[in-house]
Amino acid sequence: MIVKEEFLSRLRKIFDLNLYEVKVWTALLSRGISTAGELSSISDVPRSRTYDILESLEKKGFIVMKLGKPIKFVALKPEEVIERVKKNLAVEAKEKSKRLEQLKNEDVHKELVSLFTQGVKFIEPSDLSGSLRGRDNIYNHLDMLVRDAEKSITLVTTAEGLNRKIEALKHSLEKAQRRGVKIRIAAPITQANKSVAQELSKIAEIRNIENLKSRFAIIDGSQVMFMLLDDEQVHPNYDVAVWISTSFFAKSLEQMFEPVWQKFRGVK
Repeated sequence: MIVKEEFLSRLRKIFDLNLYEVKVWTALLSRGISTAGELSSISDVPRSRTYDILESLEKKGFIVMKLGKPIKFVALKPEEVIERVKKNLAVEAKEKSKRLEQLKNEDVHKELVSLFTQGVKFIEPSDLSGSLRGRDNIYNHLDMLVRDAEKSITLVTTAEGLNRKIEALKHSLEKAQRRGVKIRIAAPITQANKSVAQELSKIAEIRNIENLKSRFAIIDGSQVMFMLLDDEQVHPNYDVAVWISTSFFAKSLEQMFEPVWQKFRGVK
Protein backbone atom coordinates (compact mmCIF):
# COMPACT_ATOMS: atom_id res chain seq x y z
CA MET A 1 0.00 0.00 0.00
CA ILE A 2 1.42 3.38 -1.01
CA VAL A 3 0.07 6.44 0.74
CA LYS A 4 1.64 9.85 0.15
CA GLU A 5 3.64 11.23 3.06
CA GLU A 6 1.84 14.56 2.71
CA PHE A 7 -1.53 12.83 3.20
CA LEU A 8 -0.26 10.93 6.25
CA SER A 9 1.11 14.16 7.71
CA ARG A 10 -2.26 15.87 7.31
CA LEU A 11 -4.05 12.98 8.99
CA ARG A 12 -1.61 13.06 11.90
CA LYS A 13 -2.33 16.74 12.54
CA ILE A 14 -6.09 16.47 12.09
CA PHE A 15 -6.60 13.37 14.25
CA ASP A 16 -3.63 13.82 16.62
CA LEU A 17 -2.03 10.48 15.79
CA ASN A 18 1.61 9.43 15.73
CA LEU A 19 3.27 8.11 12.57
CA TYR A 20 2.78 4.41 13.36
CA GLU A 21 -0.87 4.94 14.29
CA VAL A 22 -1.69 6.74 11.06
CA LYS A 23 0.14 4.12 8.98
CA VAL A 24 -1.68 1.20 10.60
CA TRP A 25 -5.04 2.98 10.44
CA THR A 26 -4.79 3.80 6.72
CA ALA A 27 -3.58 0.25 6.07
CA LEU A 28 -6.66 -1.14 7.80
CA LEU A 29 -8.92 1.29 5.93
CA SER A 30 -7.53 -0.06 2.67
CA ARG A 31 -8.39 -3.63 3.69
CA GLY A 32 -11.56 -3.19 5.75
CA ILE A 33 -10.65 -6.14 7.99
CA SER A 34 -7.21 -7.58 8.67
CA THR A 35 -4.89 -9.27 11.17
CA ALA A 36 -2.05 -7.55 13.00
CA GLY A 37 0.51 -9.45 10.97
CA GLU A 38 -1.01 -8.38 7.66
CA LEU A 39 -1.20 -4.79 8.81
CA SER A 40 2.43 -4.87 9.89
CA SER A 41 3.47 -5.96 6.39
CA ILE A 42 1.23 -3.45 4.61
CA SER A 43 2.12 -0.46 6.76
CA ASP A 44 5.83 -1.15 7.30
CA VAL A 45 5.31 -0.86 11.04
CA PRO A 46 7.39 -3.31 13.14
CA ARG A 47 5.31 -6.31 14.18
CA SER A 48 6.44 -5.87 17.79
CA ARG A 49 4.69 -2.47 17.83
CA THR A 50 1.61 -3.30 15.77
CA TYR A 51 -0.48 -4.79 18.61
CA ASP A 52 0.19 -1.77 20.83
CA ILE A 53 -0.74 0.55 17.98
CA LEU A 54 -3.95 -1.35 17.28
CA GLU A 55 -4.87 -1.27 20.95
CA SER A 56 -4.31 2.49 20.99
CA LEU A 57 -6.45 2.98 17.87
CA GLU A 58 -9.21 0.88 19.42
CA LYS A 59 -9.23 3.01 22.57
CA LYS A 60 -9.40 6.17 20.48
CA GLY A 61 -12.40 4.84 18.55
CA PHE A 62 -10.79 4.32 15.14
CA ILE A 63 -11.18 0.53 14.87
CA VAL A 64 -12.97 -2.46 16.41
CA MET A 65 -11.42 -5.80 17.41
CA LYS A 66 -13.24 -8.80 15.95
CA LEU A 67 -13.68 -11.78 18.26
CA GLY A 68 -12.25 -15.11 17.15
CA LYS A 69 -8.96 -16.64 16.10
CA PRO A 70 -6.86 -15.33 14.58
CA ILE A 71 -7.71 -11.93 16.07
CA LYS A 72 -8.77 -9.52 13.37
CA PHE A 73 -9.46 -5.82 13.37
CA VAL A 74 -12.27 -4.01 11.57
CA ALA A 75 -12.05 -0.48 10.19
CA LEU A 76 -14.87 1.90 11.00
CA LYS A 77 -16.37 4.27 8.44
CA PRO A 78 -14.46 7.58 8.34
CA GLU A 79 -17.68 9.45 9.18
CA GLU A 80 -18.06 7.37 12.35
CA VAL A 81 -14.42 7.94 13.29
CA ILE A 82 -14.86 11.70 12.92
CA GLU A 83 -17.93 11.67 15.19
CA ARG A 84 -16.14 9.55 17.81
CA VAL A 85 -13.07 11.77 17.76
CA LYS A 86 -15.27 14.85 18.14
CA LYS A 87 -17.02 13.35 21.17
CA ASN A 88 -13.74 12.27 22.74
CA LEU A 89 -12.27 15.74 22.24
CA ALA A 90 -15.32 17.35 23.84
CA VAL A 91 -15.09 15.05 26.86
CA GLU A 92 -11.33 15.58 27.15
CA ALA A 93 -11.68 19.36 26.86
CA LYS A 94 -14.38 19.38 29.54
CA GLU A 95 -12.21 17.33 31.90
CA LYS A 96 -9.15 19.52 31.31
CA SER A 97 -11.20 22.66 31.82
CA LYS A 98 -12.52 21.27 35.10
CA ARG A 99 -9.00 20.40 36.28
CA LEU A 100 -7.73 23.88 35.40
CA GLU A 101 -10.65 25.49 37.23
CA GLN A 102 -9.90 23.40 40.31
CA LEU A 103 -6.25 24.43 40.06
CA LYS A 104 -7.19 27.95 41.19
CA ASN A 105 -7.83 26.64 44.69
CA GLU A 106 -4.70 24.52 44.94
CA ASP A 107 -1.19 25.25 46.18
CA VAL A 108 0.23 24.91 42.66
CA HIS A 109 -1.70 28.00 41.56
CA LYS A 110 -0.50 29.99 44.59
CA GLU A 111 3.11 29.05 43.84
CA LEU A 112 2.73 30.07 40.19
CA VAL A 113 1.26 33.44 41.20
CA SER A 114 4.06 33.93 43.71
CA LEU A 115 6.72 33.22 41.07
CA PHE A 116 5.13 35.65 38.62
CA THR A 117 4.62 38.39 41.23
CA GLN A 118 8.23 38.17 42.37
CA GLY A 119 9.45 38.24 38.79
CA VAL A 120 7.36 41.28 37.83
CA LYS A 121 8.90 43.31 40.68
CA PHE A 122 12.19 43.38 38.78
CA ILE A 123 10.69 44.39 35.43
CA GLU A 124 10.35 47.94 34.20
CA PRO A 125 6.79 48.59 32.93
CA SER A 126 8.10 49.46 29.47
CA ASP A 127 9.80 46.06 29.30
CA LEU A 128 6.41 44.35 29.43
CA SER A 129 6.02 44.14 25.68
CA GLY A 130 5.95 41.62 22.90
CA SER A 131 4.85 40.71 19.40
CA LEU A 132 1.94 38.41 18.64
CA ARG A 133 1.52 36.36 15.48
CA GLY A 134 -1.73 34.87 14.26
CA ARG A 135 -5.18 36.35 14.80
CA ASP A 136 -6.16 33.76 17.40
CA ASN A 137 -3.14 34.71 19.54
CA ILE A 138 -3.88 38.39 19.04
CA TYR A 139 -7.48 38.07 20.20
CA ASN A 140 -6.54 35.85 23.12
CA HIS A 141 -4.14 38.52 24.36
CA LEU A 142 -6.61 41.31 23.71
CA ASP A 143 -9.24 39.38 25.63
CA MET A 144 -6.83 39.10 28.56
CA LEU A 145 -6.27 42.88 28.52
CA VAL A 146 -10.03 43.50 28.46
CA ARG A 147 -10.57 41.09 31.37
CA ASP A 148 -7.94 42.92 33.42
CA ALA A 149 -9.18 46.43 32.56
CA GLU A 150 -10.12 48.60 35.56
CA LYS A 151 -10.97 52.04 34.15
CA SER A 152 -11.17 52.33 30.37
CA ILE A 153 -11.05 50.42 27.09
CA THR A 154 -10.66 52.08 23.71
CA LEU A 155 -10.90 49.84 20.64
CA VAL A 156 -10.34 51.14 17.12
CA THR A 157 -10.96 48.65 14.36
CA THR A 158 -12.05 48.07 10.78
CA ALA A 159 -15.55 47.29 9.51
CA GLU A 160 -14.85 43.55 9.41
CA GLY A 161 -12.88 43.79 12.64
CA LEU A 162 -16.04 44.94 14.43
CA ASN A 163 -17.73 41.67 13.48
CA ARG A 164 -14.78 39.74 14.90
CA LYS A 165 -14.83 41.75 18.13
CA ILE A 166 -18.35 40.66 19.03
CA GLU A 167 -17.40 37.00 18.57
CA ALA A 168 -14.11 37.17 20.46
CA LEU A 169 -14.64 39.85 23.11
CA LYS A 170 -18.34 40.37 23.82
CA HIS A 171 -18.43 38.23 26.97
CA SER A 172 -15.37 39.94 28.48
CA LEU A 173 -16.61 43.40 27.43
CA GLU A 174 -19.94 42.75 29.15
CA LYS A 175 -18.13 41.83 32.36
CA ALA A 176 -15.92 44.92 32.06
CA GLN A 177 -18.99 47.13 31.65
CA ARG A 178 -20.55 45.65 34.77
CA ARG A 179 -17.31 46.48 36.64
CA GLY A 180 -17.80 50.11 35.67
CA VAL A 181 -15.14 50.20 32.95
CA LYS A 182 -15.72 52.90 30.33
CA ILE A 183 -15.73 51.25 26.89
CA ARG A 184 -15.36 53.07 23.57
CA ILE A 185 -15.32 51.37 20.18
CA ALA A 186 -14.65 53.15 16.88
CA ALA A 187 -15.08 51.54 13.47
CA PRO A 188 -16.57 52.21 10.03
CA ILE A 189 -20.26 51.24 10.25
CA THR A 190 -21.63 49.51 7.15
CA GLN A 191 -24.72 47.51 6.27
CA ALA A 192 -22.68 44.37 6.93
CA ASN A 193 -21.89 45.28 10.54
CA LYS A 194 -24.71 47.67 11.51
CA SER A 195 -26.55 45.06 13.58
CA VAL A 196 -23.29 44.18 15.37
CA ALA A 197 -22.68 47.87 16.15
CA GLN A 198 -26.19 48.19 17.57
CA GLU A 199 -25.68 45.13 19.75
CA LEU A 200 -22.34 46.38 21.05
CA SER A 201 -23.86 49.80 21.72
CA LYS A 202 -25.65 48.19 24.69
CA ILE A 203 -22.33 47.75 26.48
CA ALA A 204 -20.09 50.37 24.84
CA GLU A 205 -20.16 53.76 23.21
CA ILE A 206 -19.83 53.23 19.46
CA ARG A 207 -18.65 55.83 16.95
CA ASN A 208 -18.77 55.54 13.16
CA ILE A 209 -15.29 56.52 11.93
CA GLU A 210 -16.03 56.58 8.21
CA ASN A 211 -12.65 57.51 6.75
CA LEU A 212 -10.19 56.24 9.35
CA LYS A 213 -8.70 52.79 8.85
CA SER A 214 -6.76 51.68 11.89
CA ARG A 215 -6.52 48.79 14.36
CA PHE A 216 -5.42 49.37 17.92
CA ALA A 217 -6.51 49.15 21.55
CA ILE A 218 -5.74 51.27 24.62
CA ILE A 219 -6.41 49.78 28.05
CA ASP A 220 -6.54 51.91 31.24
CA GLY A 221 -4.33 54.54 29.65
CA SER A 222 -1.37 52.28 30.34
CA GLN A 223 -1.29 49.50 27.73
CA VAL A 224 -1.39 49.68 23.96
CA MET A 225 -1.88 47.00 21.35
CA PHE A 226 -1.31 47.79 17.68
CA MET A 227 -2.26 45.51 14.81
CA LEU A 228 0.36 46.19 12.14
CA LEU A 229 -1.26 44.84 8.97
CA ASP A 230 -4.34 45.52 6.87
CA ASP A 231 -6.84 42.81 7.82
CA GLU A 232 -8.26 42.82 4.28
CA GLN A 233 -4.91 41.88 2.79
CA VAL A 234 -3.42 39.43 5.30
CA HIS A 235 -4.38 35.86 6.11
CA PRO A 236 -5.47 35.47 9.77
CA ASN A 237 -2.54 33.12 10.44
CA TYR A 238 -0.06 35.83 9.41
CA ASP A 239 -1.64 38.77 11.21
CA VAL A 240 0.82 40.58 13.51
CA ALA A 241 0.35 42.79 16.55
CA VAL A 242 2.61 44.57 19.02
CA TRP A 243 1.71 44.97 22.69
CA ILE A 244 3.48 47.31 25.10
CA SER A 245 2.87 48.53 28.63
CA THR A 246 3.69 52.24 28.72
CA SER A 247 1.54 54.91 30.37
CA PHE A 248 3.42 57.71 28.59
CA PHE A 249 2.68 56.46 25.08
CA ALA A 250 -0.82 55.14 25.90
CA LYS A 251 -1.97 58.48 27.33
CA SER A 252 -0.38 60.38 24.43
CA LEU A 253 -2.21 58.16 21.95
CA GLU A 254 -5.49 58.69 23.81
CA GLN A 255 -5.01 62.46 23.64
CA MET A 256 -4.29 62.33 19.89
CA PHE A 257 -7.30 60.10 19.29
CA GLU A 258 -9.72 62.24 21.34
CA PRO A 259 -10.36 64.87 18.58
CA VAL A 260 -11.05 62.05 16.12
CA TRP A 261 -13.49 60.44 18.55
CA GLN A 262 -15.34 63.72 19.09
CA LYS A 263 -15.54 64.37 15.36
CA PHE A 264 -17.69 61.36 14.48
CA ARG A 265 -21.27 60.57 15.43
CA GLY A 266 -22.36 57.81 17.73
CA VAL A 267 -24.36 54.71 16.91
CA LYS A 268 -27.61 53.92 18.70
